[in-house]
Amino acid sequence: MAFTIRNAAEGDIAEIAEIYRESVLNGVASYEIEPPGLDEMRARFAAITSARYPYIVAMGEDGTILGYAYASAFRTRPAYRWLVEDSIYLAPEARGRGIGGALLAELIARCTALGFRQMVAVIGGAHPASVAVHQAAGFEHGGRMKATGFKHGRWLDTVIMQRALGEGAGTDPDPGVPLSEAKI
Repeated sequence: MAFTIRNAAEGDIAEIAEIYRESVLNGVASYEIEPPGLDEMRARFAAITSARYPYIVAMGEDGTILGYAYASAFRTRPAYRWLVEDSIYLAPEARGRGIGGALLAELIARCTALGFRQMVAVIGGAHPASVAVHQAAGFEHGGRMKATGFKHGRWLDTVIMQRALGEGAGTDPDPGVPLSEAKI
């Protein structure tokens, strides 16, 4: 399946919302029970992109959005500012085709270029495919939180994975590096 990766745009929100809707209703990656509406998805997109975090889409040859990924703050306290959390969602027909790995690789590259030093994945439902994609991208297991969510009539575990970006913890970060909170 051929695809290209580009920055997400406001015009993509309806397709992004539909991908997320399917994931909320049928999957365990998100612990939301009811899919958010289009206005809420627009607000989330605006919050992430206005903070200058990367938000990207994989687009098929026919122009449809096959998946999307973004980085956002893991926590908002200042000492966490060199850490980002990744999120990746794929349309059902795009799963298992390398698109998730390609989106993650691009997200890693963009976050590294922005000066972030660590990326964390919070994998809802401890989904084996999500764990495998992150492991292939160099993430290491950071822990497993048991029975953290209850969805689809069962308890779900959450897996935490982490990957260093750039120099990671090998050097002190440069407080002058323009991270997202500095409105780069």
